Amino acid sequence: MYALVEILGKQYKAEKGTTLNVDKIEKAKGDKIEFDSVLLLADKDDIKIGTPYVKGAKIKADIQEHGKDKKVIVFKYKRRKDYHKKQGHRAQFTTIRITDIIGSGK
Repeated sequence: MYALVEILGKQYKAEKGTTLNVDKIEKAKGDKIEFDSVLLLADKDDIKIGTPYVKGAKIKADIQEHGKDKKVIVFKYKRRKDYHKKQGHRAQFTTIRITDIIGSGK
């Protein structure tokens, strides 16, 4: 069984027991969270597609850790104009482990 879930504006494929790196969630390590914005729920041949979300479907997860991605360099340059600008950032993420996928029951 797997589900497509929307977390903070991005879509992820969630299966029970998998880990996902999502944008930073302001919760403590070890907290349990639920997502009810399930876009698609599939169990072998039984597929439920939401409009936009599947009613009654939820994803339960545990927060494993917080961290930072690799540095991303943003370099802007215009030739012959003596313009160059170098910036960078490290995006913060949260690692979550999917513990359960609850279907709609219908």
